[in-house]
Amino acid sequence: MKYLFKILILLFGTLSFSQELIFENLFDSSLNSEIACYRIPSIVTSTNGILIAAIDERNNTCGDLKWNRNINIVLRKSYDDGKTWTKIERIIDYPIGESASDPSMIVDRQTKDIFLFYNYMNLDKAKDIYRFMVIKSNDNGESWSSPKDITDQITKKEWKNDFMFITSGRGIQSEDGILLHCLVNLNKGTHVFGSNDHGKNWFLIDYPLKPGDESKIIELSNGDWLVNSRVNSNKFRYSHISKDKGKSWLSFENKDLSDPACNASIINYNISSEKLLLFSNAFDSNERKNLSLSISYDQGMSWKNNKTIYKGSSAYSSMTKLKNGDVGLFFEKDNYTKNVFVRVPKKWVLDK
Repeated sequence: MKYLFKILILLFGTLSFSQELIFENLFDSSLNSEIACYRIPSIVTSTNGILIAAIDERNNTCGDLKWNRNINIVLRKSYDDGKTWTKIERIIDYPIGESASDPSMIVDRQTKDIFLFYNYMNLDKAKDIYRFMVIKSNDNGESWSSPKDITDQITKKEWKNDFMFITSGRGIQSEDGILLHCLVNLNKGTHVFGSNDHGKNWFLIDYPLKPGDESKIIELSNGDWLVNSRVNSNKFRYSHISKDKGKSWLSFENKDLSDPACNASIINYNISSEKLLLFSNAFDSNERKNLSLSISYDQGMSWKNNKTIYKGSSAYSSMTKLKNGDVGLFFEKDNYTKNVFVRVPKKWVLDK
């Protein structure tokens, strides 16, 4: 009876928390008949605490870059930890026939610059040829530079006709200042790329991580690099660890992270004496549903305390840490019809 009582407390505690979560739909395609859908969320916190949420604005059709002649990048900002948001702002808008997709961002803590990456294609003049672009903001997302093409710096010549893309969501900056991110070549594996000079130049680490589709990189507390990967043939995630800044890698299965082959998010969550990793994904082995938050207490070796944020249809997600330690979660909800922001209290995150 004692154990039943504990289970009931846990159950009703979870239900009570779920009822308190507020899902704010930041990008609603039903408000504009010309927009087929918004997809592919990315969110970061600037060095002064501003939240920046970017996403694809897909017009005419909801198809991906390779099949869509009109995708723009749009964003909204919040100056109060997600309580209110600015109007939608279109920051990348090419002529019809040229599309930009899959936004991702890195915040440089040293220079305070924000880098926003996207994949580009000219479907009229260079169909199926992917180019990788980056823009930069030095004023916390108020304005952005002209696009810079970094394709030749972070790919190999023989990849020109391959199906490849920079992973959406976010990259990181290591403790020693290196900017790091992931791109995937579907034929040749996931690769890490980065910059040693605050984005002036970019380099490719020529070491394919397999298996791995859309992937995320973080730096562990001991300085090791960890890449967590979507694997389309699996029902769970995969991880790759490097102890020598990408020169060699050890790969292993994450069978405690169920996954239906979907993009996800992973962040360091260092608060007080706790050095945790947080992971968000559609925690289900078959369907894109059950958007959940998982926690690692041992730097990615195992994952526990899986907590459901939303049980229903859910797909890509992106996370960021807010100024007060809460977690901001931006994800695709209800069969891609909504793209919601939800604030997860740090007390709940830390509750074991």
